[in-house]
Amino acid sequence: MSIQIKDEDGIRGMRVACRLAAEVLDYLEPYIQPGITTNEIDKLAHDYMVDVQQCIPAPLNYAPNGYKPYPKSICTSINHQVCHGIPNDKPLKKGDILNIDITTIKDGWHGDTSRMFSVGETSIAARRLCQMTFEAMWHGIVKVKPGARLGDIGHAIQRFAEGNGFSVVREFCGHGIGLGFHEEPQVLHYGKPGTLEELVPGMIFTIEPMINAGRRDIKELGDGWTIVTRDHSLSAQWEHTVLVTPTGYEVLTLSAGSPTLPSFVTTTAC
Repeated sequence: MSIQIKDEDGIRGMRVACRLAAEVLDYLEPYIQPGITTNEIDKLAHDYMVDVQQCIPAPLNYAPNGYKPYPKSICTSINHQVCHGIPNDKPLKKGDILNIDITTIKDGWHGDTSRMFSVGETSIAARRLCQMTFEAMWHGIVKVKPGARLGDIGHAIQRFAEGNGFSVVREFCGHGIGLGFHEEPQVLHYGKPGTLEELVPGMIFTIEPMINAGRRDIKELGDGWTIVTRDHSLSAQWEHTVLVTPTGYEVLTLSAGSPTLPSFVTTTAC
């Protein structure tokens, strides 16, 4: 499958879908407290997307080749869960860290983003992992411009994460996105600068590093979806959808409640 270059109509559609996805996270943030279940969070998100935003939750019944249909509207990954955690009835407890991954479909276009949330007061180590993962994502984003290569993004993320004592999950990656949930190219979060596909204006893809406090090894649970760290160490993930512009990048999954930018980031669009 070739990389889909979006025209102005496509970019406008993606801006809307991506903003909506970010606004779901804004809506959910006040509810992330000890005692709430991820099933309750899933219902809040589902109802907000369907009834208020009038869009479609892309994960619900999503079934890529080799997978059974995903049963919920969002992904909720807690503590040592790396990605694709399925919401359930277990209450969150003080000290948990939680990734919520949202993908909306609006007028056929997909908006994809995720954030980390702290449940009550968390440990210094957990807070550091979440912050360093956030910064690792942005180290990748600021490399986006025409003429750069995907390997530049992966290298920047890997160098920062490993330089701070963390490991980068390699089995999962970012991806192109548009009318399809997962399109080309694959966006690795490790690699060598100057390698892989060249970036051109109109490309839209996610950057979503999964960073572990321990080793990078992972395993899949019996539900066929949830991925966890093999050594049970904490894992964190952040995700933005990014457009390659004629002069740099534009982060599409921003909203009023998006976290403060790292100090080395001067703009969200250039």
